[in-house]
Amino acid sequence: MGEVIRFVSKSERERARLIQEARAIYDSIFPPADRAGEEQDEPAIGRTFIGRDGE
Repeated sequence: MGEVIRFVSKSERERARLIQEARAIYDSIFPPADRAGEEQDEPAIGRTFIGRDGE
């Protein structure tokens, strides 16, 4: 009980999928700087994960 069901439009799901795919391509070309044992100097700006529930 107490679950909230949120409607996610088809276009919103497609947009999230395309963003995720673009990030994967970008990361394959420019690997993230925060590998194991290395510290990242600057925080990642604009990196927001959109999960299945939109959060």
